[in-house]
Amino acid sequence: MSAVGDALRSRKIEASAAASHYLVGVLCDYAHPSEENESAFSRPLAFQLHDALEASGVTRFKRLRALGDGVLYGVGFFGGHVELRGINRGYVIRVGRAAYDNASAMLRAPGQRATHDVLTELADRFEQFVAVLNEVADGAIAKGAQGQRGLIKLYERWLETGSSKIAEELGARGLVPQRGKEGVH
Repeated sequence: MSAVGDALRSRKIEASAAASHYLVGVLCDYAHPSEENESAFSRPLAFQLHDALEASGVTRFKRLRALGDGVLYGVGFFGGHVELRGINRGYVIRVGRAAYDNASAMLRAPGQRATHDVLTELADRFEQFVAVLNEVADGAIAKGAQGQRGLIKLYERWLETGSSKIAEELGARGLVPQRGKEGVH
């Protein structure tokens, strides 16, 4: 859990222990994906959210939670690619938040106000947790980059994200990326 814990501390995000553990679980699930963890972006998100909301009972809960997890992981780890595909980041985040919010509502009795459960926390702070996973991804990419090809991939990641963690790693390898008024230096 140290990568998630480090990212939470780095971003100055105070998350409950349950949320921290949940984020680690999402990362573990997608490190070795099962058939249930199909890509969140394999079908249009609106269709997936609609289908999940039209389902009932356990199926509805599982679909909503899986959609929230998939969007959280997808945007957190591959946010730059999502935007490159022309998908609006704000829209994707709203879908992920709605999925967790609706799953959380299923855990409450009718008329009961929102409580502080992990799915509510994930919905309420979705964008912050995306940033946490983004930082974890940057760290993993930085550690895994080998040789000149890895260095180029790091630089390309920095161009996409402007990540300070990636810039730090590039600096440790002798490159100091800077953005100027006339482009990248």
